[in-house]
Amino acid sequence: MSTPVSEAPPPGASPLPLLFDDTDRALLASVGRGPGDGARAWRLNGEAHILSLVRGFDRLLSWSSLRGVARYEHQERTALRVLREMRGRALLADEVGLGKTIEAGIVLKEYAIRGLARKVLILTPPALRTQWQEEMREKFSLEFELLRSVKDWEAHPLVLASLDTAKREPHGTAARAVRWDLVIVDEAHRLKNSASHNWRFVAGLHKKYMLLLTATPIQNDMDELFNLVSLLKPGQLHTYDEYLARYVATLDHRVPSQVTELRSRLRDVMVRNRRGISFTLPPRRVHSLPVRLTPDERRLYDDVTDFVRDAWGVPSGRLPLPARLTLIVLQREIGSSTFATARTLAKLEHSPLFGWEESERLAALRREAEAITDNVKAERLRSFLRSTDEKVLVFTQYVRTLEYLRRVLEGDGYRVAAYHGGLSPREKDAAVRAFRGDQQIFLSTEAGGEGRNLQFARTLVNYDLPWNPLRIEQRIGRVHRLGQEKEVHVVNLWAEDTVEAYLIELLDRKIHMFELVVGELDLILGDLGARRSFEDLLMDIWTLKEAEARRAALGRLGESLLKARARYETVKERNDRLLADVSEEAPA
Repeated sequence: MSTPVSEAPPPGASPLPLLFDDTDRALLASVGRGPGDGARAWRLNGEAHILSLVRGFDRLLSWSSLRGVARYEHQERTALRVLREMRGRALLADEVGLGKTIEAGIVLKEYAIRGLARKVLILTPPALRTQWQEEMREKFSLEFELLRSVKDWEAHPLVLASLDTAKREPHGTAARAVRWDLVIVDEAHRLKNSASHNWRFVAGLHKKYMLLLTATPIQNDMDELFNLVSLLKPGQLHTYDEYLARYVATLDHRVPSQVTELRSRLRDVMVRNRRGISFTLPPRRVHSLPVRLTPDERRLYDDVTDFVRDAWGVPSGRLPLPARLTLIVLQREIGSSTFATARTLAKLEHSPLFGWEESERLAALRREAEAITDNVKAERLRSFLRSTDEKVLVFTQYVRTLEYLRRVLEGDGYRVAAYHGGLSPREKDAAVRAFRGDQQIFLSTEAGGEGRNLQFARTLVNYDLPWNPLRIEQRIGRVHRLGQEKEVHVVNLWAEDTVEAYLIELLDRKIHMFELVVGELDLILGDLGARRSFEDLLMDIWTLKEAEARRAALGRLGESLLKARARYETVKERNDRLLADVSEEAPA
């Protein structure tokens, strides 16, 4: 029978709350007598005791420690399968919108609780780094460090990096020198080609457990499925030549054969939950509320746009990056409110980014903006709010616009909860609680578009539209996600003959973005084949001085989006057809 003892650990060892027996006493008596003894012996013995006291994977231990994570049967079943049957090496291939990130987080937390995952790496696309960091912090109490320096690989136990950065030297060499307990790769279809730098980098990492996340393991041909599975469990699908001979029916490698047998082998390494079977999301309704700017607002919008176009098209064609970013912000702000624009114009008129003549124009624009005291979009919002008794989320990109709207709406008698990046964590939590309680309106900047689940509401207003469509999707995902039981309403406010009108044309009328499940848009935009961001593409079109040239360029981008959506639908159908019956419930 083990009895508690109070011996202090040797110098350099961490104190552990342990139960000691005679074997332990003998070990402690020998501490320091050999090269392998001392603090290391103490630590190893302590870890062995901890592991002996922790339950196996008969049940999940993490639920009580999670925050804001609803308990869904398909996610619990997935985590148990990965832990029990797949030994922590799995391809999470749920359809879009079913919570692959949460499933990965649960598996990670289970290993962390058991002391089996101390050194962890998460690899994501660049645009998703902060979203992952927020999810891990808020829901799983895991503080991941964003990769900024080559020293971070060794300095931090939990590292989060974009795959694009991690694979580049000197990062690639530093990452491969670490022994990772767990590696998680989001959007893992980027590893589909075994000859690519992406695939070779991930294959070269030293890792005990690995999770690959993608809704579309197969995008072009059957080779991609082989390459992903081989990262997790080499030989699971035989050698490449045997795989082709047994499971591929055509020379272009697009048609599978022996499908029943192939699915059986995939079950050892893949989980794929499907909507309608695992979970059904309620429908989403989209409402478009166009407005016509007042004469004063129209004049200011056009004057600001003229300034942006003139500054953007410098004769040298080499506008410095800070100036480019400033012009993009200015053009976005004038689509939000004159109040947001006025503050930026005041800062810019004395900025070294622009010359004397430009400063004079900026000062005139600032005076023009300050003379406008009301915005027609706010009147349209007030009209909409009078038509509904629902709790409403209102999103804007800018704090200045938020402050203006708060004054207007509270003046109308609404109870408003304001949420923005300048609040402390406690103040943010209080704003969410207030909205859950008796507050009618949740007025938020983009800070509310990440990491907060607000499914108790079902009506969302985009007071202005971010040029990054994924930001719009993140906003919608606050209410249209697992846990939402009612029909969701998305209301888009936009002014005619503005950049926002271009966005509506491209995203709503062309590819019907607002009908997509959260997560699908990223797959479509990723298939555009453009090396530049969607915002940059949009800005290049908007700053063309000839209206005919703008219309033609907008048409070309629209056609590219249509083709990208068609390709996505084909890929989705191919994956559904082959992988439909891969997942089975884990044995009790």
